[in-house]
Amino acid sequence: MTGGPFPVPAQGRAGASARQVLLPLLMGALFILGWYGIKYALHLPSFILPTPREIAAAAWRERATLWHGALVTASGAILGFLLAAGAALALALVISLSPLIRLSVLPYILMLQMMPIVVKAPVIILWFGPGLPSTVAIAFLISFFPIVVSTTQGLISTDRHMVDLFRIGAQHRWQEILWLRLPFALPYFLTGLRIAGSLAPMAAIAGEFFSGNSAGGTGGLGFLVVEYNSQMQISELFAAGFTACALGLIFYAIIAGLNWWLLRNWHDSFSSQQR
Repeated sequence: MTGGPFPVPAQGRAGASARQVLLPLLMGALFILGWYGIKYALHLPSFILPTPREIAAAAWRERATLWHGALVTASGAILGFLLAAGAALALALVISLSPLIRLSVLPYILMLQMMPIVVKAPVIILWFGPGLPSTVAIAFLISFFPIVVSTTQGLISTDRHMVDLFRIGAQHRWQEILWLRLPFALPYFLTGLRIAGSLAPMAAIAGEFFSGNSAGGTGGLGFLVVEYNSQMQISELFAAGFTACALGLIFYAIIAGLNWWLLRNWHDSFSSQQR
């Protein structure tokens, strides 16, 4: 057995794994029972609160439309997220070089993040036009801030003693950044990715809500929400909402898996879980 001076028995690990599966299932069952209880206790009609069974039936009827909408939304979220990750990493490297650069640039990044999406969306649509380009731009803007802030914090938080020791042998500043600061900032960068990963699908849906259209088959989940709501298809509206939740969970799980793969063999956040 491995994992420290007090290894966890195999039965203990199996019990923990079982709890990780059973507890969410139990909570889900209680949630559904509570849903039915509220609906029938308050005598709510289906156009106010459809049952999970009605939502599942609507999702099955609209499965092709929802699947296509999820793919369109996912494409906007992925493109915006990847562009944000690359641009944020590059900008973090630049602004980590000098406190003067940080003081000059970070306030404007914060101002851009604080501007409400209902203000930014019309301008973005005016610049990029309706459809996927605007959705990607909105997903980019929403995802950019947490990545650049987290990565910058990691780059400037490298242990000062390690920096001084490294500078004894390193001849160029880029060697310090590449071989010391970037590895140290990797957990911070991945934390920013996890935050942005949970925001990117929601940002893409919000972008489609403002800029989406079905021209050329480009209607995503945000456009479907508008369409179902305008036609009072409430069960289908809930089905689109749960599809968006599933898309967000898949997105987050992929990034969490990347985090585990890159850090599991050396970072304390994973080694401590094995003790």
